[in-house]
Amino acid sequence: MAGRTLPVPPSLAPLFPGGTLRRGTTTTVSGPPGHGATTLALSLLAAASAAGSWCAAVGLRDPGVVAAAGLGLDLRRVVFVPHPGAGWAEVAGDLLAGVDAVLVRPPRRARLTAARHLSARARERQAALVVLLEHTGAWPEGGDLALSVCAGAWEGIGRGHGHLHGRRAEVRVSGRRAAGRAVECALWLPAATGAVAPARREAAERKTEEQKTEGQEKAARPEGAGFGVGPEAA
Repeated sequence: MAGRTLPVPPSLAPLFPGGTLRRGTTTTVSGPPGHGATTLALSLLAAASAAGSWCAAVGLRDPGVVAAAGLGLDLRRVVFVPHPGAGWAEVAGDLLAGVDAVLVRPPRRARLTAARHLSARARERQAALVVLLEHTGAWPEGGDLALSVCAGAWEGIGRGHGHLHGRRAEVRVSGRRAAGRAVECALWLPAATGAVAPARREAAERKTEEQKTEGQEKAARPEGAGFGVGPEAA
């Protein structure tokens, strides 16, 4: 085992103390279905697997391997256990002994004993534990760091046409390792490239491009076109 930390994608580094995912810690990622929490949780494994670390995902019934690969996940270094059954905690605990990071999605609110056991197991084995939840209260032990997807919406379709190009989400970071200070940021989960990226700059660039396109359409419009102009206006 090399080092005490695991890398995270550059766009997520500002959310983590030291810009890395520390071994032996528990990070919770919560959010309503369809808002990007799963994308955010999987992206935490992406840089680690790409750097050569072994990872595991437990309880993701439909992990979406194509989308996961778009996030940068090295699928050759990830073990997926989509249907662990009632023994999900035992499966995750066993995997923590052999890989560098484990993402687990409990099927329901975890029992306090299971949460404490997995967090202790992560500390003991110096592996990173990432817990995917619909709401933070589903993990009674809490986490060293808590990432919450507060809102999320797909963008790209407007005026009856277009294609979905990204899901913009607001993410709030808190927890024991957040130095008592909550941080909020806007992210694409994912962006048009398939990866996670900061949202504000891309949104501004797209708005500028849309304004440029509207200007070009206006310039190309025939002179005199509009309401109250031409023979039909009489």
